[in-house]
Amino acid sequence: METAWDFLSDPKNLKTITPDYMGFNILSGADRPMFAGQIIQYIVTPVMGIKTKWVTEITHSVKNDYFVDEQRYGPYAMWHHKHFIKPIDGGVEMEDIIDYKLPFGILGQLVHPIIVKPKLEEIFKYRTQKLEALFGVYKT
Repeated sequence: METAWDFLSDPKNLKTITPDYMGFNILSGADRPMFAGQIIQYIVTPVMGIKTKWVTEITHSVKNDYFVDEQRYGPYAMWHHKHFIKPIDGGVEMEDIIDYKLPFGILGQLVHPIIVKPKLEEIFKYRTQKLEALFGVYKT
């Protein structure tokens, strides 16, 4: 649990588990261990090479249990991302729960199934694969 928490709660490790094509770059806020109230500013290039500034706040953080980040400024109308970790036989399991809303009303709703949802699934699949490569996979 300590190893998993230390890695997942260090904002600098986000770059490691984000696909390279996204051009993920932390601008500020990753200079200390995670804490509630922490503001982290990034530049990301999620689609079509368009650079986007994204500002998140860590709103909750309970060591070895969970943390929550919420968008304060960025590409979504609303972004609320809960990260839970728990011990399982032979390892640690991480669960992400994301609630979000796209901007641009009906236009946002139209592009969601074509662009946004597949892109988010791709990003989190990459994260899973990267974490498994770094820490291994427990198989029963």
